[in-house]
This record gives sequence, structure tokens and C-alpha cells, in this order.
Amino acid sequence: MGLSRRTFNALAGATALGLALGGSGAMTCAYAAQTAPTGPPPDTPGADGRRHTIGFDRYSLLVDGRRLVVWSGEMHPFRLPSPSLWRDILQKMRAHGYNTVSIYVSWNYHSPEPGHYDFTGIRDLDLFLRTASETGLYVILRPGPYINAEIDGGGFPGWLTATEGRARTADPTYLSYVDEWLTQVNAIVARHLYTRGGGTVLLYQIENEYDAYVDEPTGRDYMAHLYRKVRSDGIDVPLFHNDKGRNGYWIPGSFDTGGEQGRWLYGFDGYPSPTLTPPDWGHFGTGGVKGGATASPQTPGFVPEFGGGWFDPWGGAWFDRKGYAESRRLRDAAYERRFYLTNLANGITLHSVYMTFGGTSWGWLPAPVVYTSYDYGAAIDEGRQPTAKLIPMHQLGQLLRHFPDLAKLDRAADVETDAAAEGLKVYHLTNPDTGAHVYVLRNDGELPVASELPLHGAELPVPVAVPAQDARLLAAGIRLGRRKLRYSNAQPMLALTAGRQQIAVLTGRSGEDTVTALECASEPAVTVLEGEAEHAYADGLLRIEAQLDGLTRVLVSGGGTSTPLLLLLADDETSVRLWPHDTPSGPVLVYGPALLRTAAVDATTVRLTGDTIEAADLEVWGPRGIHELTWNGRELKAHAAASGSLRAAQPLAGVGAVALPALTNGWRRKTENPESAPAFDDSSWTPADKTTTHSTTPVPAGQPVLFADDYGFHYGDVWYRGRFTDATGAESVSLAYSTGTQGLLMAWLDGRPLGTHRMPVPNNKTVRKGSWTARAVFSVPEELRTDEPHVLSVLVRRMQRDQDGKSEDTHKVARGLTAVTFAGAAPQLSWRLQGETAPDPVRGPQNNGGLYGERNGWHLPGYGDGGWEPVRLPRADRRQGVTWYRTSFRLAVDAGTDASVGLVLDDDPARAYRVQIFLNGWNMGQYINDVGPQHTFPLPNGILRTRGANTLALAVLSDGTTPSGPSDVRLTLLGAAAGGVPVLSLPGDTPGPPAVASPGRSA
Repeated sequence: MGLSRRTFNALAGATALGLALGGSGAMTCAYAAQTAPTGPPPDTPGADGRRHTIGFDRYSLLVDGRRLVVWSGEMHPFRLPSPSLWRDILQKMRAHGYNTVSIYVSWNYHSPEPGHYDFTGIRDLDLFLRTASETGLYVILRPGPYINAEIDGGGFPGWLTATEGRARTADPTYLSYVDEWLTQVNAIVARHLYTRGGGTVLLYQIENEYDAYVDEPTGRDYMAHLYRKVRSDGIDVPLFHNDKGRNGYWIPGSFDTGGEQGRWLYGFDGYPSPTLTPPDWGHFGTGGVKGGATASPQTPGFVPEFGGGWFDPWGGAWFDRKGYAESRRLRDAAYERRFYLTNLANGITLHSVYMTFGGTSWGWLPAPVVYTSYDYGAAIDEGRQPTAKLIPMHQLGQLLRHFPDLAKLDRAADVETDAAAEGLKVYHLTNPDTGAHVYVLRNDGELPVASELPLHGAELPVPVAVPAQDARLLAAGIRLGRRKLRYSNAQPMLALTAGRQQIAVLTGRSGEDTVTALECASEPAVTVLEGEAEHAYADGLLRIEAQLDGLTRVLVSGGGTSTPLLLLLADDETSVRLWPHDTPSGPVLVYGPALLRTAAVDATTVRLTGDTIEAADLEVWGPRGIHELTWNGRELKAHAAASGSLRAAQPLAGVGAVALPALTNGWRRKTENPESAPAFDDSSWTPADKTTTHSTTPVPAGQPVLFADDYGFHYGDVWYRGRFTDATGAESVSLAYSTGTQGLLMAWLDGRPLGTHRMPVPNNKTVRKGSWTARAVFSVPEELRTDEPHVLSVLVRRMQRDQDGKSEDTHKVARGLTAVTFAGAAPQLSWRLQGETAPDPVRGPQNNGGLYGERNGWHLPGYGDGGWEPVRLPRADRRQGVTWYRTSFRLAVDAGTDASVGLVLDDDPARAYRVQIFLNGWNMGQYINDVGPQHTFPLPNGILRTRGANTLALAVLSDGTTPSGPSDVRLTLLGAAAGGVPVLSLPGDTPGPPAVASPGRSA
């Protein structure tokens, strides 16, 4: 048995447990630390067919015995439903310094029914893992079974809500379903383990932020079961869990791992507010089990999720209705420097940013707490465009790759600052192997700070400036190739050897004065090739002073070293146009374009692919003997330059204009909801005849089970029709219902609208509320209070399920109607209900709901709408129910242009209506005009045909109290670049034959 958490906490200070293990399957002794000296990091990973080892000590991961600092970013393949574009995001991450991508795999996305799993098309996990390997990124895999992720049900499939067994416990029924899921996932993952050379999966997470039953047998047994299951499926990389905060939950030894030791990592998540001081969760913190990394002192500091932004709720309460632009402003590049550098100073060497690309919670994927966009304020926005937040990620990622000293740092002596440097905090660390010193300077004040610091190796204090609410990293004693950097007040970014010289890049804010000192045994020859710089040599030090403005180039030759050093001093904006890339022939450094995707050396030719936005010069440093360049397959004239580089004779062209058509003409309109008419034939609908349920919502006495999930309807809208014969004396009807945030209900009696009830817009206190219940009371018209047959028709927009973050089975809270009663009468109702039909085998179960138009293919491009009414926008209809609008448009974007296009909907915010957006049959999300804040919806290339015809369908749901649109509907260009990746169009015209027959569903 594993130690209890309480017992282990008592022993943690004296006993070292989490040690290292290689991927061969042989275990090391639990008390014999496997370690490694500071040295070069592992090579760029790939599916090389060779076996690799993955271990760790208290400092870092050890890959093949070499230290690796994990600099990771989160993206979710399910939030970008165009597999071609996965490569685009991964290449952007790799180019900007990330060495790892972290992904959730969402159970509900792959499983429409028990026993049925789909890993094809947009769900092709194997393809994603292959693409990550080809891009040179490690993968942190996080398949749950619970993932949270602001996704419907926290990733639990809809069908799980109608099963017995308590989720996230050791309940055997629940575990049987979990095992089924993990068997499917792990069969794919096992082929891509880095330990076996089949791919780049580096780490594997079990469960997610699991803080329930920590000290109870069912919790420990649950974690032990997941551990055993994953290992039995052949997953041999280190496993971990992410603590929801700093609680010391699930540290090594806290549950039974079947005798394995040294293969389990403790991780904790952190989303500190930008208005607070960055926290110390390691070397400089409070220590103990609630101190972050100190909870597991013999494993490296690991933050599987650190805030790269924050999600936004319906109504935009958190960001003053300004949406993700405000999220990005609050957690900007300066935030990243302050908070991420603080993590590095605290010994966090496994660092993953959630999110780096947020993407889109399209269709019915989003949990109730969020709207369609999951932009998150991330470094790469929802339209796949780089933002200024990539600058520190680029700089720090390259730093950690090129300077191995940072993989093994201990706390060093405190550094005194000037008394006048109010708000300045200095972290001082040193590498015990190399003697290098690292300083993190953080300014928590509201004003810039200038101070002099006694950096190691400097005879006099070095002047340092840190802008307000910002930070920087300085180093002393690190190697720049064969030379040593004694000190500098500029931040190191990279050092590599290209051809006959070594190159080092130091960075900082534009306009800053820098001083850099290099150790030289004798006076070197110094040539300022570009920019302005002054230099002086004395007492074995070459001192170079320059102001950061673009790119300053200083060539240092001799001085006791035969290899010249090209020192490049770059301001922030310039630094993100410097692209190092490893090739089998040696490193390549490219300067100029907006993005470098790939680089290869072929004899004397360097072949590059990438993007430009504006016209850009192209300059390349690479192995000796190169004298030819190609860019995106086109040969360029090039010449040798004084910096030892190869320069293109002409600038690379920028991106051309992208023309987008107007969407004012060509619309056709048709009203629906025939289900509200008393004569509608509902004989094929599902009878509501259940009397018991596995839901956590009680069934009201005397009522049948009306919950949609119990009848196999898990996504989107649900219709109910109740027949009864006597309404004599009925004054009103009361409809109790349960939905997610912003759910609503509409009712008709004998075809007459009774009205609409909607859940309130969340405020700061209720934005996290995942389930909402209400009772809608409507008057029964006098003329309908008869003893004749009647039909009560009800449409419920359910808005999906709670995420069950507290492990209380809240994903099983009912959705849809829960009870129906009359005042003044007590008729007996016979109910039938209808939701979504069988899942679309291409788009998946979350694409469609139960609207009449969805069930009959009105959203599909191939649908014949010739008989619909031609209309023009804007519209001002007033009716309760659903109206569809369809149009088509053509795009003719140049083949060499990557254009990201969005759809904008705007209208008078007083108008109460919402729109489901279908592009070529794909549900791109939901717009709520009077709630917001989202107005722009990205249309991913592949679903969007950028060179061809497209069909746009809008399903407008309005309550009849105000005029409803659509009003202003237009395309907008979110960004464009010359370059991009090849994109395959996804199937669109028809859903094809059902892949799975769904019980309780009928067309």
C-alpha cells in the first residue's frame, strides 16, 4: 500500500522518494538519485525509431541523461476543427521557442455512445501526434478521464450522465467505462511514446485537478486504478497529476503505484491575478506541502497549467464586456515576464502555459461558463494570429534551449538593491556545476526603476533599469560559445555556432542602454557592423555599450579565442524576427521574416519555408559552404554579407490584398418550429415513460422523467410535446426546467405562443454557476380552458452540462423540462420528446441539436432552398420561435496566402435573439445579441473554402418581445500572411449515413 498523504507529509522532509527512471522499463532504487551534470540539452525530438530514457531529479527532467527544461504551451486539437491547421499552430509554437505542446483529449469528443469511439477526421489523435513529432515538439498528453477545460461536462460524454455509478471515484461501473475510454486512447498513444522512438509523447497525466476524496479510500483507490490501467496499456513515460492549487495533493507516495517508485511527478496549477504580486512557489516561497514545488522536494518544480490568459463568461462580467482583448491586455507581455520569470527563479523547470492557442469551443462543446470563443487572451489569438505576448515566450524559450545553466539552479546569496529602487525585487541563483549566476529582477511598482546591482564578476555595480510592472533576467558567467559572458544588463536569448563564427543574441526593451562585458585573454579586434556601439578593453574584459534600437551587430575576433563572436543586440520587436533552427547539418539562424516554419540544408542550399506580412529582408547564418537560398520553394539570388551571413538580394514580398465579398444579397428565409402546431405528427418521437433516473436531480412526485439525457438527447435544443384532454379551470401552466448558463424555454399551447423564459445573465458572483433552474409560469388563454384535446409544445435550449469540478456528479444535473403543473386544473399529460438525431459521422455528436431545421439538413450546403423566400438584410422580424437564413458566397484567396477570415454579427443590443452559425454544415457557435460579448466568429480554413463556394446558414431563435435580426452580417479579415501551410477542405455537403444508431433518437 502507498503511504497516506498525512503519513507521507510527516516523512517528506527526511525521505527522498521521487527519483529517476528510464523508458526501458527497469526501475531504479527509490533512494538512489539518478542525476546529471549541466550540459547540452537533448536534441530536437522526433519519431527516430530509437529508444530513449526519461527520468528526473529534483532539478529537471533527464532525457537520455541530459537535462531538459520543459517550456510548454497548451492547445486543444478539438478547438481547431481543421487538422491541416494543427501544423500551423505547432510550427508557430516551435518557432517561438516552445519545445513542448500540452493537449487534452476530450472523452465526449470521441465517444457518441458507450462502446463507440471515433479517432478519424477532425478527431484523428494519431495524426496530431505525428504532426507534433514532425514539428519537433514533445507532447504532454492529458486524456482525463475528466479534463474540465471549460468543455461540456468537463469532457465526460453525454451518455455517461444516464449511467449508474459515481464519477471520479472507485465505483466499479464508472471505472468500467473509464477503462474502455483509456483502452482506446492508450492504443494510439503507445505508438507515439518517446521512450520507444515512435513519437514524442514525453509525459502523461491521469485525472485533472482532482481534489475530492484525497484522504478517503475511494479517492486513493481511484488514482491507483488509473495508474495501473495506464501502465498496463503500455504507457511507460513518467506520469503526473495537476494539483488544483498548492495543496500537496497526490505527491509521490500518497497512493498505491503497484510498487513503482520514481515514475510519478507532482504538479500544481496556478492562475495568479495580474493585480497581485507574482507568487513564490518554490525556492523563495514558504515551503512545505502547501508551498508549491516544495511539496515534493525530490521531484522537479512542475506547473502543468500556468495562466496564459483567462476565460470569459457569457455577458463578459469579468472583463467589463470588452471580451478577450481585455483579457490579453491584463495578462500582457509584461505580465508574462513578471510571472513566468518568477516561476523560473523558483526552480520551476517544467512550465506549461494554459492557453498558448485557445481556439474555438464550436458547436455544443462549451461548458455553460463560457461562450463560443475560447481565445483566452492567449499568445496566439483565436484567428491563429501571433500577438505581442509571443515576444517573452520567444525570448525565454530560446534562452532555455541555448543556455543549459538554467536547468539546474540553486538559490544564491540575496542581493541588496538601492534604497531608492522601490518595488524592485531581485532573485539570485547559481548553477552548482558551471558557477553561472542568474538574476531575475522584478519591478512590482507603478514607476520605472533604475538601480545599480553588484552582479557576480563585475568590479563595480552594473546599472539596471526595469519598467514598471515588468521584469528581466540577467546572467553572469554563462558561455557564449567559446567565450564567457562576465555580465550584461541585457537578457541573453541564444548562443550558437554557425559556419566559422559563434553568434549570441541579447535582448531588452527598445531604447534601453546596455552594457555587456566579455572575458578576453588579450585585447580583441572589435568591429561595429551595424548600429551604434562603443567598446573598451581593460583588465581582461571587453566592455560594449549600446542602446537597443533594432539590431546592433558587433563582431569580436581574437582576444585569445580563434573563433569570432558575432554579438547581436536586439530590441523586443527585432528579437522575434530572429529564428534559430536545428538541422542535421548544424544550426541555422534566420533574420527578417514574420515566421520561420522549417529550415533544411541541402548541400550548398538552405531551404526555408515561412510567412511574411510586410516586405522583409532575408538573412541566413548557417553551416560553412552554403551560398544558395530558397524561400517557400522559390530560388533567391543571394550574396555573402559582412556579418558572415547569406543575404537575399531582394526583400521577400509581403502579403497581397485579400478581397472579401459583402453578405447583403442572396439571402433566403424560412420559418420553422412546426412542432408547435397541434396537428404536427410526433408519433416517431420518444415517449417520456421513465420513472427513475441516474440524474442527481430528483424526479418530482407524480411526474415522469422528462430529463433529456435519460432519453439519449445530449446536445443542443430539445422539443417536448405534451397531450392532454381537459384544461377546464386551468389558469396558468408552470414549467420547471434546468439548463446551463443562458438557457431558455419557449412554450406554445395549441399553437399559440405562451411566452419565453430565460435564465439571467451571470454576474461576478454567478459566472461559475454551471446549472440553473427556474420555473416559467404562463397564463392559459381563456378560450383554451376547455375539455377538448390540447397540445402543450415546449422548446428548451439546454446550454450543456456542468463540469463537475468538485466531483459531486453535477454533470448529471438534469437538462430540459423537469416538471409541469397547472394552476386551477390537474390534467394528465402524455409526453414525447425529440432532440438531436444520430450523430453526424463527419462533424461529430456536438455539431447538431434538435431544431427542426437541423434534423432535416437545413444547415447543409447541399440542401435545396430554392423554395425559400428571397430576402435582404437587415431584418426586423418579430415572432417567437426559429427562423432560418441561408446564403452562399465565393472566395478567391491567392494560393500562397494564408487568410484568416471571421464572421461578424452586429445589431441593436436591445434586440433579444440568438443565432446558431453554420458554415458549410459546421456549427461554428452561438451568438446572443443582447448578452454578448462575442460578435466575431473565426471560420477555420478547411471548413471555410478560401478558394471556392461556401454556404452560410443562420438559425435565429427569438422570443418575440423585440424585433430580431440578423442585421449586420459581414466577413472580416482577422489576419493574412504570405505563406501558411497546405490546407485540405473538409467534407461538407451531407452528413452521410449515420455511423451509430442512437437509442431514443428518431428523425
